[in-house]
Amino acid sequence: MSDPTQNSASRILVGRFGAAQGVRGEVRVKSFTADPLALASYKGLTDQAGTRSFVIEAARAVKDDMIVVRLAGLRDRNGAEALTNTDIYIARDALPPPDDDEFYVADLVGLRVELADGSLFGKVRTVLNFGAGDIIEVEPPAGVGETKLLPFTAAAVPVVDVRGGRIVVAPPDEIEVKGEDT
Repeated sequence: MSDPTQNSASRILVGRFGAAQGVRGEVRVKSFTADPLALASYKGLTDQAGTRSFVIEAARAVKDDMIVVRLAGLRDRNGAEALTNTDIYIARDALPPPDDDEFYVADLVGLRVELADGSLFGKVRTVLNFGAGDIIEVEPPAGVGETKLLPFTAAAVPVVDVRGGRIVVAPPDEIEVKGEDT
């Protein structure tokens, strides 16, 4: 499965087109932004390859993180259906910088992963979300061995230090813990 949280450090995934809504070209969007309707105010939305641009003319909330949008140049159901499952990206520099206690999920990728004693557990390979919450995939030290999946919760990841280039994890008991001294 491709990484749904990032494309590169310069672009951030902000949404995903879902099913067509009605017959006039409206389409559902799962928004990955804190305020789902904020997606409509973003300029420079593209697909993953950066070859297709999307301009949202209107948006309305449906529920939770789901909105319905009308796109410039799209006025029929067939065109809306063709967008189903297309990821929506924006240039990172078009987004506001995160506050000191915030970060973008893409910022986690590549961070050093340590245990509470400071030993190296690996590095963040990706952040996944299959609908029940975020999961970090940790690549073992030196990239040798199986990756570990940890829930991205305060209990399992008590420290996120993006500026320091690290996170500290407390893996659940069923995950084998072997740290390496650095």
